[in-house]
Amino acid sequence: MNSEEFIKGRGAQQNKTNKFSEFSYEMRDDFLEFCRLEGEEADKNKTQYLPIFPKTIVNKVTSIDVGMQYSMNPYQGCEHGCIYCYARNTHEFWGYSPGLDFERKILIKQNAHLLLEEKIRSKRWQAQTIVLSGNTDCYQPAENQFKITQACLKVFLKYKHPVGIITKNALILRDLELLKELSKDNLIGVNISVTTLSEKTRRILEPRTTTIKKRLETIRILSENGIPVNAMLAPIIPGINSHEVLNLAKAVADNGALSFAFTVVRLNGAIGQIFTDWIKKTMPDKADKVLHQIAECHGGTLNDSRFGIRSRGEGHLAKQIHDLMKLSKRTYFKDRVFPKLNTNLHEGYKDGQMRLF
Repeated sequence: MNSEEFIKGRGAQQNKTNKFSEFSYEMRDDFLEFCRLEGEEADKNKTQYLPIFPKTIVNKVTSIDVGMQYSMNPYQGCEHGCIYCYARNTHEFWGYSPGLDFERKILIKQNAHLLLEEKIRSKRWQAQTIVLSGNTDCYQPAENQFKITQACLKVFLKYKHPVGIITKNALILRDLELLKELSKDNLIGVNISVTTLSEKTRRILEPRTTTIKKRLETIRILSENGIPVNAMLAPIIPGINSHEVLNLAKAVADNGALSFAFTVVRLNGAIGQIFTDWIKKTMPDKADKVLHQIAECHGGTLNDSRFGIRSRGEGHLAKQIHDLMKLSKRTYFKDRVFPKLNTNLHEGYKDGQMRLF
């Protein structure tokens, strides 16, 4: 790795031009020199939190590749900086780059809990699990400051509504008491992402995420407190973590996970270019091999948009991954079942308290 070229603490190493924007922007050297002479700091790697006020917060998910019907995102963008993240492309709709902007310009939906309450109190709404989140991590570093996810969990608890969580951050343990209360009525299911057991790989692949040790500990603590955990072994990237499948499955099973899910990496939209730039800087010796193997799983291209295939992959490499996953389930998850969440209580609590009649 060339340390002079590499931006530490970030996944993406460039700001790819927004495909919807007429203009492109860059931090010019003469501007930086002006700031230096004026004694002002121009930190181009600093994270910015930008408040926005959407009119709705719950999204219906229509993709057959995603195991959820409804999702909500308290934030847009994610400081975790996972280089492979499919959600990067969504930042372009907000006028930003899917590269570094996705990690450095975090949109904060401070009214999310109010919009959620309005939605699930609607007479037309019928309870179905709403997942936090589809296009961000609801426990990314911003949550430590803004506590929007925590406020939403209080709404779910008040109205006895089922909620799913997807995260790779141990900050979820801050809300353990809330999760335990939800679990009493089978209203919560947690998905913890564990992509590798190697800290070296984790640091370059997911630079601002919780350590692997802490993630496994999080699975254990949640499980010991009766909160069902599904481990997300995703994405599997040929040549980077594909050799870890069995060990990953064993590690999450040993810590109490009831099930696991996985995807084969796909580099849709702008992510192909961002990932290619990243891997040539971080793993130059194996970059071409990894890119070739990813393409081999998707009909010869990095970008695969075919519903039903794009997250599973195809070809002999993808088949090897699927076979290893099947073996892992037989070996480590026999007789384990992730429960279906309770959708029956909410109707009686639409006023925020149990209806007697």
